[in-house]
Amino acid sequence: MLIGRLIDLYSLVVLAAVIMSWVRIDSKQPLAMIVSSLTDPVLGPLRRALPPMGGLDFSPMVLLFGLQILGNLFR
Repeated sequence: MLIGRLIDLYSLVVLAAVIMSWVRIDSKQPLAMIVSSLTDPVLGPLRRALPPMGGLDFSPMVLLFGLQILGNLFR
């Protein structure tokens, strides 16, 4: 139960990172630094593993899909 909630919370952090990349928030803002420090260790390896797809970054979508599957296991 707790793990499922933590996975949901992390999914929201990943979603915040996606929205912040669209809005172009300054990376030196405290919130941007926190979100980046929480998501970059996971998204970085995914970005390197996925092939380039016309300039689009699908790593957050892959991560959110994986988190959804993982979250369902702990519910």
